[in-house]
Amino acid sequence: MGFDPSAIQLALREDALDGWLLYDFHGSNPVARRITGLNRTAKLTTRRWYYLVPASGTPRALVHRIEQDTLAHLPGKRRIYSGRAELEAGLADLVQGVRRVAMEYSPACAIPYLSRVDAGTVERIRSLGAEVVSSGDLVQRFEAVWDHAALETHRTASQRLYVIKDRTFELIRHRVATGTLTEYEVQQKMVGWFEEAGLVTDCPPVVAAQESSGNPHYLPTAADHRPIRPEQIVLLDLWGKLDMQGAVYADITWVGFTGSHVPAEAAAVFGAARAARDAAIALVADRVRGGRPVSGWEVDRAARKVIGDAGYGDRFVHRTGHSLGEEVHGNGVHMDDYETHDERRLIAGTGFTIEPGIYLDDFGVRTEINMHVGNVEAAVTGPLQAEIVPLG
Repeated sequence: MGFDPSAIQLALREDALDGWLLYDFHGSNPVARRITGLNRTAKLTTRRWYYLVPASGTPRALVHRIEQDTLAHLPGKRRIYSGRAELEAGLADLVQGVRRVAMEYSPACAIPYLSRVDAGTVERIRSLGAEVVSSGDLVQRFEAVWDHAALETHRTASQRLYVIKDRTFELIRHRVATGTLTEYEVQQKMVGWFEEAGLVTDCPPVVAAQESSGNPHYLPTAADHRPIRPEQIVLLDLWGKLDMQGAVYADITWVGFTGSHVPAEAAAVFGAARAARDAAIALVADRVRGGRPVSGWEVDRAARKVIGDAGYGDRFVHRTGHSLGEEVHGNGVHMDDYETHDERRLIAGTGFTIEPGIYLDDFGVRTEINMHVGNVEAAVTGPLQAEIVPLG
């Protein structure tokens, strides 16, 4: 993860592209800001800026006069504009001779995480004679790939999440047996453990008891939560990263039962989700080990087939997994043939979740692990849940 014009130019030539046009207005394109390093330089940018990396030649920028140092840390030529006439002339000059240009654009908004450039800007670039194509594969290479240091932050965060998961299950085991407890109380205790562990997150963790666990995006709040009682399913979904520059997320989900013996139905439902998870893991591992490409939609389809064959196909209502990065939902490929048809390939250096779930009316289960793709193999970065954890 970082800005390297020569590497970008090599990728552009490999993909038969004439350039990558990075654009932002008032923080509208976090991908472009991260690629160019603006998040690290903390520049005030309230005006439109453009930065073109051509397939060959010198990069060039177009920036507003009152923020003319916006891209001064990057190589290349800068053209300054003030009024809209200067902007239009500068933009025409910027893309002159560019036939196919990549931008943070997703046809039909198929991948919303990539759809960062507004329709009007895309129209404007097209009116200047350039074909605008998606930068999705470029973003994967230069924004979603983890370097060794980032991978180590992920591993450390993952280890700390598993410790918090274990502490949480012990808290539930003790408190359900000796007194009252609510989802929100458990969540807030976990928030404190996140702080102790040096983990930051964009949202408190999920603690979902019984019917709550049947809602894939349930989140307890002070005003809306359930008690946790004996003989109930409890689902924990927790994600976080180290509080440091360049750290990437880990994201896991485990399921417990507040009793000594897990009901047969719950065990069977979890078994189907586990088998789906393992099928997806095996597909990725086998393809990477064999040097064969694998796309996000294929991983989703492998997991979805297992759950469908088990009779729960209509109860698996989200994609199988998502990219991980400096944001918990990263800008790499997603394991998705359900919400979208993600044809992007898994590439070396990327990390992602696999998290099939089955959601019934009275309870739900999900099992979530993280994988990292190396140069010769893909591996799970933490323990795999084999059975629902008895908490009685």
